[in-house]
Amino acid sequence: MSLAVLYSRALSGMQAPEVVVEVHLANGLPSFTIVGLPETEVKESKDRVRAAILTAQFEFPARRITVNLAPADLPKEGGRYDLPIALGILAASGQLPKKHLASYVIAGELALTGALRPIRGALAMTYQLRQDSLNIRAAILPQESAYEASLVEGATIYAADSLLAVCAHLSGKQALPQQAAQTHSETPMLADYREVKGQLRAKRALELAAAGQHSVLMSGPPGTGKSMLAHRFTSILPAMSTQEALESAAILSLNSQFPATSWKLRSFRAPHHTASAVALVGGGSVPRPGEISLAHHGVLFLDELPEFDRKVLEVLREPLESGSITISRAARQATFPAQFQLIAAMNPCPCGYYGHYNQRCRCTPEQIARYKNKLSGPLLDRIDMNIEVPALKPEELSHSQAGEDSAVIRERVILARQRQMLRQNKPNAALGPLEIDRHCQLDDKSHTLLQAAMRKFSLSARSYHRILKLARTIADLAASPTISDAHIAEALQYRRYEY
Repeated sequence: MSLAVLYSRALSGMQAPEVVVEVHLANGLPSFTIVGLPETEVKESKDRVRAAILTAQFEFPARRITVNLAPADLPKEGGRYDLPIALGILAASGQLPKKHLASYVIAGELALTGALRPIRGALAMTYQLRQDSLNIRAAILPQESAYEASLVEGATIYAADSLLAVCAHLSGKQALPQQAAQTHSETPMLADYREVKGQLRAKRALELAAAGQHSVLMSGPPGTGKSMLAHRFTSILPAMSTQEALESAAILSLNSQFPATSWKLRSFRAPHHTASAVALVGGGSVPRPGEISLAHHGVLFLDELPEFDRKVLEVLREPLESGSITISRAARQATFPAQFQLIAAMNPCPCGYYGHYNQRCRCTPEQIARYKNKLSGPLLDRIDMNIEVPALKPEELSHSQAGEDSAVIRERVILARQRQMLRQNKPNAALGPLEIDRHCQLDDKSHTLLQAAMRKFSLSARSYHRILKLARTIADLAASPTISDAHIAEALQYRRYEY
């Protein structure tokens, strides 16, 4: 029978559903048809496959070739099906044995020379393959993609550089090398907080943010160190767990933005303020992750926050609360995780020098109010900490000693995070309402102080909960089992009430 059946994997959001590649040869006028909802890239694979087969010195059958990519209602895109289609044609025409085809998941883009090129989402595909406990197939991937996919522990990956090498493996003539699991023990040198002089209050706030996974908005004149502080923030964050690293790498793999050398390094995404809403949250006719998902388990830094379009910033409100984003289109829907830590920076006014110790601000009160009103109340209410980063005087810059090393701060952060994991198995910022009632209980003095602040500043229920969670983090850094009035008082200082 002139029929061959192979297995591959598609990409649909964060999922990698199985695709059955069926190749049938029949008598009749020579033709080559691909069915199963193929996108343009898949339709164009006909020419790549034909050239690759002929270049590899195989015979391209002059028959009626039908390729079915099942399931039929799942859109197929990219060049990942080139290799399984070519192998299916060779197997259906009797040039390649069929008996081992069902043992592998195969994906790869073919060059006209028969060489294999890397595919998008190899790590995401392998990660999904391991999640499927019933699937025991090994994967055959291009060399570059195999290196990335081997980061998934327990996955069996065979690396190939050409169509001929894969055919030799399936024929039993020369086995493909199994890609060894990748480990990266070297930790790259990160920018350090000891390079930042002064700004002790901002450093304290960022230490709290790292300990409890809280979001931060820094406000101050130009050149005060806001961006410098933000770019060093990842140096004080705890190390990623293997599961967190896999989730982060799988998302980056979907956009072909994951170099294997960055394994277990937290993402730091800093989109320009001209970014669109789709660039920030993801989208497209074939939904792909945006910056908030690419920053999963990492940091999203938004510099010059008021310069972003207000409609763009408003799309952050839901993922800041839920930790995920669902992108809906007419034909499909995709959900991407977005547990990012938001660090934002802004100037206090359009000219930037409002409140500067020796620079005169040229803005009118109306201009300042209009500038600040670019940030909506609901968005600011979702940011845990709002801090000022003042300009340093020349004598402070010249006489200030170097600050603490990031490694020292990081040790305190790790200890605080460990206390949270032992108590509730999640960072304080992720606590739900019932968990807040259980883990953030106040004594009479602390309760009275917080109630007075609620009445004086007309704080929302969301602000009330965020203050409690921040106070819990302050207590954890101090190794205190209970929240005191001093912890509440410090947490209240990190709220900005003039907006």
